[in-house]
Amino acid sequence: MRTIIEPFRIKSVEPLHHTTPAERERYLADAGYNLFRIDARHILIDLLTDSGTSAMSTEQWAAIMRGDESYAGSESFFRLKRVADELTGLRHMVPTHQGRAAERILFTVMCKPGDVVPSNTHFDTTRANVEFTGARAIDLPIAEARDTQARLDFKGNMDVAALEALIAAEGAAKIPLVMLTVTNNSGGGQPVSMANIEAVKAVCARHGIPLYLDACRFAENAWFIRMREPGYGEWSPKRIAQKMFSLADGCTFSAKKDAFANIGGLLCSNDDRVFQQETNLLILTEGFPTYGGLAGRDLDAIAVGLEEILDPDYLHYRIVSTGYLGRHIADGGVPIVEPPGGHAIYIDAARMLPHIPPNEFPGQALAVELYRHAGIRSVEIGSLMFAGAAQHELLRLAIPRRVYTQSHIDYVVEAILEVNAKKDAIRGMEIVEAPPFLRHFSARLRPL
Repeated sequence: MRTIIEPFRIKSVEPLHHTTPAERERYLADAGYNLFRIDARHILIDLLTDSGTSAMSTEQWAAIMRGDESYAGSESFFRLKRVADELTGLRHMVPTHQGRAAERILFTVMCKPGDVVPSNTHFDTTRANVEFTGARAIDLPIAEARDTQARLDFKGNMDVAALEALIAAEGAAKIPLVMLTVTNNSGGGQPVSMANIEAVKAVCARHGIPLYLDACRFAENAWFIRMREPGYGEWSPKRIAQKMFSLADGCTFSAKKDAFANIGGLLCSNDDRVFQQETNLLILTEGFPTYGGLAGRDLDAIAVGLEEILDPDYLHYRIVSTGYLGRHIADGGVPIVEPPGGHAIYIDAARMLPHIPPNEFPGQALAVELYRHAGIRSVEIGSLMFAGAAQHELLRLAIPRRVYTQSHIDYVVEAILEVNAKKDAIRGMEIVEAPPFLRHFSARLRPL
C-alpha cells in the first residue's frame, strides 16, 4: 500500500477554534508580533515546537497512575533508570524538569570563562547555557550544510577536520567537552551518521575530551541511520540508538521530544566526579536526585515513552509524514532545507523573501504572515533567535508527535502556498525591546 496511515487510533480529542483575520491582526499587535506571546487558544495549528506537545499513549496514561510520589527513592525513578540504563549504557543518570535544566547543570559544572564548546550546531538554549558560563559556543557543521538546497543523507554531521583545527588552535585544555546534536535541530533537523559520531569520538578520545550527545531526537536519528547508512538496514532502532550512546561519555536529553512526555529531561554521564558535582547542583536547584524537579508520574510516563519511541512502525510514519509536508510545499515552489528533516520542515526564508535583509528578520516576518493568513504558529530560526551567530534565516514548522492528522497538514500546505503567492508584499520587522539572552522568547517587534 502506498498510503501511510497514522499507526494509532484517536481516543481523546480537544477542540480547535478558528479566528478571524481581524482578530489575528489584533493578537499580533498585542503580542508585539512575537508568536510566543500569543495565547494558545488563539492558535489553530500550532507548529511552534515539538517539545512537550506530544499526545501521550494509553500506556503512558496508565503509567501515570503508577506514579510513586515519594520524595526520596521513588519506585518511579527506578523504573525510569532501568529503561535509561538499558538504552544508553551510561553509568549515571539524574532526571531534570526539562532538557535546558540538564544543559545548565552540565555546563555550570564543566565550563568556565574562556572555554570553548564545539558542536555540529548548538540550539538556542544550549548556546545560551554555554555562554552564560563565560564559555564560547562554536558551531562546526559540514561545509555542505551551508547550502540549504543541497541534498545529503547526513547533512547534520560535524566537520571533523574543523574540530581538529579548533583543538589545535585553542588547545584541548580549553575544550571541556564536545557536544553533538542528534538530529541537528538548528541545521534543519538533519541527521548525523554513525560514521560521523565514530569519527568525532575518535578525535575526542585522542585528545582526552569528553563527547556528549544532545539526544533530544535520538530515535529519529537512529531511524535515518537505518534507512540511509550502509550496514544498518537490518538493525532495530533500539540497537542503533544503543550504539550511538555507546560512543558518548554522557548526554543531555529533553524527554519532551523523543519520549512523548509533556515535561522532563535526563542528564547522563560516565564520569563519577562530574556526576557527583552535577548531583550536588541538582539538589540545590532542581530537587532530590530521584525526582529532579518532576512528579513521580512524569518519571513513569518518560520510561514508557522511551520504549514506545523506538517502535519501527511509528518511526516510519513519523519520518514519512514529515516528508509529506516538505515535499508538497517544495513542489509548490517554496524553498525548504533539503532534504526534509525528522521533526520539522524548515523554510529558507532568506531565499523565499530575498527583499528582506537579515537585520529585518525574514524568518520572523514569514512567521507573522503565516499566522495572520491562517492562524498557524511557527518559529523563526535565524537572526532573531541567534543574532550574529545565525547561519541561515529559517522558519521552522515543528510537528508535534501523534497530534495532527493528514488533513491538518494539508491545511498547512494550502496556507503556505497561498502565503508564497503573495510573498513580495511581506515586509521586514524591527525589535522594539528584547532581553540579553534568548531574546526570541519575549522580544517585542513591529513591522517596518
